[in-house]
Amino acid sequence: MKKIRVNVADGYDILIQRGLISECGEYIRNVTNASKVCLISDSNVFPIYGKKVLSQLKANGFDACEYVFAAGEGKKTTATVISMVEFMAQNELTRNDIVVALGGGVTGDMAGFAASIYLRGIDFVQIPTSLLAQVDSSVGGKTAVDLPQGKNLCGAFHQPVLVLIDPDTLDTLTPHFFSDGMAEAIKTGCIKSASLFEKLEHEDAKAIIEDVIFECVSIKAGVVERDEKELGERALLNFGHTPGHAIEKLHNFITISHGEAVGIGMVMIAKAGESNGITPFGTADRIANVLRKYNLKTQDENSLEDIITSMNADKKRTSDSIKFTLLHEIGNAYSKKIKNEDIPSFFGLK
Repeated sequence: MKKIRVNVADGYDILIQRGLISECGEYIRNVTNASKVCLISDSNVFPIYGKKVLSQLKANGFDACEYVFAAGEGKKTTATVISMVEFMAQNELTRNDIVVALGGGVTGDMAGFAASIYLRGIDFVQIPTSLLAQVDSSVGGKTAVDLPQGKNLCGAFHQPVLVLIDPDTLDTLTPHFFSDGMAEAIKTGCIKSASLFEKLEHEDAKAIIEDVIFECVSIKAGVVERDEKELGERALLNFGHTPGHAIEKLHNFITISHGEAVGIGMVMIAKAGESNGITPFGTADRIANVLRKYNLKTQDENSLEDIITSMNADKKRTSDSIKFTLLHEIGNAYSKKIKNEDIPSFFGLK
């Protein structure tokens, strides 16, 4: 078993091991004295793993109830979270009880947010079953839902008490969702590890997926420890996300996945960096090539004008600027505020 300690809040462990989901109840019992557990999952994941996890929870002395919502980013709304919170109240969870998020990034984001606002905050555990959640979203305590005005605009920082990563769950992913998660792994290489990026360029990530997960999570854990509330370094993790979120919004969070949109955003930012003399020429092509290797998109059908307009709802926006993550080179990123009136020309619009 691989273990990474995240030293924020009270601190928590990330455990990575094949077959871990079959032993999850024991590890959850080790971090809580809760009597009740609310297991939150979606309609895709629960039929595969739900009974196994419920059995584990009950075998370790928990009174467990389950909340299953219809899968998809379109359900990542305030209405769904309020429904979760009401379900917890109906089942009489107390401040000493716990939420377990079983699923991908949407499940983790919403279950964590529901846990953060129920009784002003109860503990929760992440059991990420998608690659995107395993390499990125399950770690760091960012929880949120989307609003009609933009992605992840309603949320809270709420750290889990435990993250259990079982790479075997990736075997049930469709190729599309494996690719979706690879976008975040590629992003991690772009901003923090040239060696990881080169590994993804030249090797088959699926063949070394445990190493990829471990490296991505280790990098993110370090960033979160140094900057839990995204006041500085943690903003680098948003590479590609500002245009990516704008693209997701233009697709109504339905016809493009998060990873696909972020991949397009990374190419956009790298090209803008090149044209503004910030990023070495050829960087965008390298990123685009590795995205294509993992069957990800590199451009969107929406116009550049529409994407830039959609960026105005980004949560990193201030009254006069937006903070973007740019690359000095692969593996070396930094943040830069760009004035709102300068954004079109920065991206090459006249």
